[in-house]
Amino acid sequence: MHLSRTLFIYLGMTSRSQLSQTPLSILDLAHVRQGGTIADAFHNTLDLAQHAERWGYKRFWLAEHHNISGVASAATSILSGHVAGGTKTIRVGSGGIMLSNHAPLVIAEQFGTLETLYPGRIDLGLGRAPGGDYAVTRALRKDLRSNGDDFPAQLEELRAYLASGRPGQAVTAYPGAGTNVPIWLLGSSGFSAALAAELGLPFSFAAHFQPDNLLPALDLYRRSFRPSEVLDRPYTMAGIPVIVAETDEEAIWLATTPEQAFLNLIRNRPGPLMPPVKELNWNVFEKEAVEAKLRAAIVGSRETVRQKLEAFLDLTQVDELIVTTNTYEHTARLRSYEFLANIAGTWEGEDSNRDDATFELAHSDR
Repeated sequence: MHLSRTLFIYLGMTSRSQLSQTPLSILDLAHVRQGGTIADAFHNTLDLAQHAERWGYKRFWLAEHHNISGVASAATSILSGHVAGGTKTIRVGSGGIMLSNHAPLVIAEQFGTLETLYPGRIDLGLGRAPGGDYAVTRALRKDLRSNGDDFPAQLEELRAYLASGRPGQAVTAYPGAGTNVPIWLLGSSGFSAALAAELGLPFSFAAHFQPDNLLPALDLYRRSFRPSEVLDRPYTMAGIPVIVAETDEEAIWLATTPEQAFLNLIRNRPGPLMPPVKELNWNVFEKEAVEAKLRAAIVGSRETVRQKLEAFLDLTQVDELIVTTNTYEHTARLRSYEFLANIAGTWEGEDSNRDDATFELAHSDR
């Protein structure tokens, strides 16, 4: 059964509120919008993180991608440092670093440095996908024969570098050794779920682009979980797209921006975020492909989103939500995250720093 159909069954069946008890986090890709620059994207990323900290969000993660025009979070550890340096309390990290692209020692040094600079605030989320295509893998000078099967060995090496040094250890991550940066495994299939369960690590599922595997992966992780020094019980997080607006109609209109982004990826024409449109020009196969990618998306007014999020939590029983909101206007993105914080009860009232005049002007031609 598709996730969207299952959620439909759960709507109206929720008898208790889990949303107010569930930490909210943010996943950002430093998207460049049409007419904007990479510098603008970096400015908006930090601005969002600073707002999110005030609104009660728990984490702010950045995802590694390469060779995708419009996505500027390629140097993930550097951008994480930029965000951590501009905030005070929110946890910051990767969602994730694609370990197949890097020597584990380098990642240990980078995140050991971040943890030393911002103690107790850094997360290291890891994935095994390349974060790009064949050309990217070749450009990164990696073994083109690798299919990700060496991820467990890479992970073991990385964890050893971040742990306290051992007598006779030939290579030490300095900085890095002894920092014990918290590691998460990220995935969109059962591979990372099973590995996270075996090692007793927290697991985050990428339902923001691969939603149909969510429930089987969560079940596998929970059934196979082995307690560890890190966790005594399973801990799960799900990434989902969310857009909240004043009305359902407005939110659906805003959501045509991420729909266009996925459509352009399917057409192999990635680019900057496009303004929302009244109607998308796509064929039936493209429409189905985009809808499959966004099947877990929750879009609507505050009340609509509240009901759907409660249903999602009842269905999945995840311990945390990490949300991605890719609207064209930065002000619309801020408003969506602020409304979401209102819904969850981590922030009350209106943020006086939000530029409502700019927001209204941007939407006056709908």
